[in-house]
Amino acid sequence: MSSTQPAASPEHIATSAASGVSPDHPGVNELFALLAYGEVAAFYRLTDEARMSPNLLGRINMASMAAAEMAHYELLHDELARRGVDVVPAMTRYASALENYHRLTTPSTWLEALVKTYIGDALAADFHLMIADVLPSEVADVVRAVLAETGHSQFVVAEVRKAVTSSQKQRHRLALWSRRLLGEAITQAQFVMADHDELVDLVLAGTEGLGQLTEFFERMQRTHSSRMQELGLA
Repeated sequence: MSSTQPAASPEHIATSAASGVSPDHPGVNELFALLAYGEVAAFYRLTDEARMSPNLLGRINMASMAAAEMAHYELLHDELARRGVDVVPAMTRYASALENYHRLTTPSTWLEALVKTYIGDALAADFHLMIADVLPSEVADVVRAVLAETGHSQFVVAEVRKAVTSSQKQRHRLALWSRRLLGEAITQAQFVMADHDELVDLVLAGTEGLGQLTEFFERMQRTHSSRMQELGLA
């Protein structure tokens, strides 16, 4: 994923380094498999939505982002293979939730596609990075490398801000769209956690308990608000 990600704080880095979670925890393989499917799904979505661009530059930017997704997938594939995981079956277990999210948030315009690229993908990344905060450093480093900012998404900010500055109607419509993306992202994240005990155990093993899950989703809402401001939607 390549949308803007929050930088890891020194406290988070220290937490990862001092994590009580074993790198061999079964939830680590599940996390990598979830990320891997997300990267493949993002590649196909970006290549499809590139066709909505009104110009060649937009299509090139989307194609560059799609290429970055596949590079991230290869990193995860290699890591899972190194850990002895049959990659495709492991990924397939997460197909339903992720495909359902994309089905429910299919953009109808180029601007909606851009907002989803910037905000929707970043929300998913927030979720994974919050889990990374409680992982041992060698595992957290893989997660952060996969979710690293590539710089390609900055064209989204300029294009969306230009559109909403010249049209209050577009600003209102895209603000509603971004809130829908937040709601669907949180819903699907909750479904994933409910259906995969290993992931829940991974989170709880390195945190203060169930209250940390609530904090995860509250943080997603806070970072979503900041990204809406970046796009000129708030």
